[in-house]
Amino acid sequence: MTSPPPLDACFAAVSYAYPWAGLIINYKLNGNPGLSAVLTTLLRSTPWVEPALERCDLVLPMPLSMQRLRERGFNQALELARHLAPRKTDATLLLRIRDTPSQRPLKRTERQRNVAGAFALEPLRAQRVRDRSVVLVDDVMTSGASLFAAARTLREAGAAHITALALARTDDPLAA
Repeated sequence: MTSPPPLDACFAAVSYAYPWAGLIINYKLNGNPGLSAVLTTLLRSTPWVEPALERCDLVLPMPLSMQRLRERGFNQALELARHLAPRKTDATLLLRIRDTPSQRPLKRTERQRNVAGAFALEPLRAQRVRDRSVVLVDDVMTSGASLFAAARTLREAGAAHITALALARTDDPLAA
């Protein structure tokens, strides 16, 4: 392939539909981090997730902008990552360096443009991903724009293998 995707694999536990959509909205938008353990069990039950976690070197949560972190009070991807692999999780290596407007109302190509250049690695530790297997964790994958942008950042820094884990997946960009 002349343009391979930045992710080597991507696994999602459930479809972003009833009853999961309501539960995930309650989790992240109503400040309910106590659901992390239950949701992590659901994610761990997904085929190929456990082997991906066992063979990876690093687990990186998708970072939130400071504004979204203040609004929500916690980073839902970080909470999931900490429950999945506490010793492998690094919450400060992958950074969101640009606050982006909400992806919700945007179409796929607009989402890609919106998050282009929004991620970077902490400069003094960027070499940590070189030749490593990395798992990216997020709560919902819609178009994949954010996960792909973060994965491109990791790939450019030399990551050898990148797997994305999402709690839920939707094909409808207006659903998440």
